[in-house]
Amino acid sequence: MQRDLQRESQSRLSRERLRPDSQRRDCPVLLSQRLVLRAPHEDDIDAIAHLANNEKIATMVSRMPHPYSVTDAASFVERTKEGAIGNCVYAITKADNGEFLGCCGIENIPHEEDVVEIGYWLGEPYWGHGYTTEAVQVLIDMIFRTRSEVDHIDARCRVVNASSRRVLHKCGFQFQGPGMVQSLAVGSAVAVEWYRLERRNWMSLKSWGGQR
Repeated sequence: MQRDLQRESQSRLSRERLRPDSQRRDCPVLLSQRLVLRAPHEDDIDAIAHLANNEKIATMVSRMPHPYSVTDAASFVERTKEGAIGNCVYAITKADNGEFLGCCGIENIPHEEDVVEIGYWLGEPYWGHGYTTEAVQVLIDMIFRTRSEVDHIDARCRVVNASSRRVLHKCGFQFQGPGMVQSLAVGSAVAVEWYRLERRNWMSLKSWGGQR
């Protein structure tokens, strides 16, 4: 648990130093059966503000304020362009009409080239349709197929977030242990569970059919 807390502190410091020409790398558009994952842009701002201004979402992720305004959404989009948030940030959109559903992303762990961490959130109107699992699966596939140095992927969810835990289980993640992280919306540390997906396990689960 102490190692997890130290990594959180190091990760925040790393994000503050990120620049587009240094620690970010190419983040290709990702396609799945129903979704397109692409960079957030200005046309998403209103949808981001509308969906993210939800206490049920904000209290389940670590760095989302609540209430969440259009100004917050505009700042988020601008910071993703500058490389100030994570390593790759994606807007989750519907393939048929481009509708914005939520976000997911990849973050490098400082001084650990063989691991990355992923995070995600989805707007409440779209819960229960398997979109999050589908997005996380295509994100995982991209990481392991394009980043040969990555041996495992980490993810965390709040202890009380049963839906997020189910997503991780469906994607092959295995429980590693408990931890605590600071939640901006809650205003204090919250209990989380730490999960990990190893490359060797992903290779045996590359055919994701029937797991949604």
